[in-house]
Amino acid sequence: MSRLRELREKKHLTQLNVQMRTGIDQSNYSKMEHGKRMPTSDQAELLAELFETSVDYILGFTDDPTPYPKSKAKQKRI
Repeated sequence: MSRLRELREKKHLTQLNVQMRTGIDQSNYSKMEHGKRMPTSDQAELLAELFETSVDYILGFTDDPTPYPKSKAKQKRI
């Protein structure tokens, strides 16, 4: 998932920064970036929020990085 790397670098974050802001273990995140592991639904949601995009974009279901409008019931977790 080179998309994750691109998003991370665009925000000028290291993998360790991603771990600190999301709680996703750095080694697991590294595997996600290299396509060796898919994020869980919770992890995909955290990453989409951190990178200000959609879960669909994180998972490769769309090429449009525009985030969806937030639900009023959802509060920002990051």
